[in-house]
Amino acid sequence: MPPTAPLLRFFFFLSGLIVFSAIHAGAYQFREAPQFYNSPDCPSINYDDAKDYNHETSICSDDAVHMAMTLDAAYLRGSVAAILSVLQHATCPENVNFHFVASASADAHHFRRTIAHSFPYLRFRIYRYDDSTVSGLISTSIRAALDCPLNYARNYLADLLPTCVRRAVYLDSDLVLVDDIAKLAATPLGDQSVLAAPEYCNANFTSYFTPTFWSNPSLSLTFAGRNACYFNTGVMVIDLQRWRAGDYTTKIVEWMELQKRMRIYELGSLPPFLLVFAGNIAPVDHRWNQHGLGGDNFRGLCRDLHPGPVSLLHWSGKGKPWARLDANRPCPLDALWAPYDLLRTPFALEN
Repeated sequence: MPPTAPLLRFFFFLSGLIVFSAIHAGAYQFREAPQFYNSPDCPSINYDDAKDYNHETSICSDDAVHMAMTLDAAYLRGSVAAILSVLQHATCPENVNFHFVASASADAHHFRRTIAHSFPYLRFRIYRYDDSTVSGLISTSIRAALDCPLNYARNYLADLLPTCVRRAVYLDSDLVLVDDIAKLAATPLGDQSVLAAPEYCNANFTSYFTPTFWSNPSLSLTFAGRNACYFNTGVMVIDLQRWRAGDYTTKIVEWMELQKRMRIYELGSLPPFLLVFAGNIAPVDHRWNQHGLGGDNFRGLCRDLHPGPVSLLHWSGKGKPWARLDANRPCPLDALWAPYDLLRTPFALEN
């Protein structure tokens, strides 16, 4: 064994210990990301109040790509990495507008300061989400993290975002893109679909609902005439205009209210989306959600990529790459997330 090996192991152990201590002391600090510029062929977007730009100017242009994501303390490191990945791989990064949703009880000033420090040029807005809107409707699920009220914020995007925003890409915080988000945002929705997402028709769809649901004809007939398949709500293209016109938030809430009266599903915020949309969504290539990299909801074991090309890596499941890296127990694919990690550590070497 080379004489430097024990020293390197000690270095990485000490680095992980300091990172762990900083995180649990609430001392998250991030480096500033490089600035990314549009290619020459990108459309020019003129904002009415561009001269007064302060990160939260009007962001309603139809020529922009609108991306929505939640922000919270536990996943802030993942959110920052996701933002960097979007910008780094976008052909027109200056034309991406970011819409962040944070709990009304969270420190929005801290989030705003953090995002503005790491991305001084970013056009973004933070929306306050009242947890009480949904807290009384949440039923306990198989993993406590799935019961966080902010997980249900995607139900209310059409109400939270300005009505001038007609279409948005919703992304979870535990993913990175390795392709141009504009390609995903341009997914055709057809004449009627409200949202688009990759579907997985080989998954056991019946397992997402309880025997109580399937044994009740008035409930199980919900999927009659629909080729209902599982889809992951962590990556969606949403037509917000159609959502508002069809009042789909109310449709989702009605299923959640029924769940409080009789248990018809087990898995957090996903099943109401399946009940309302499964079988009626526009298709998206699986490359746009290589999900499950966080393992299952119980042990978070390492997983491999699904066969095929990759445009988006998604660590859905219990294991998160930043936590496994800090614990010095990473999975092989966590090395693909690490280059987007902007966390500043005491030993960080700036380029």
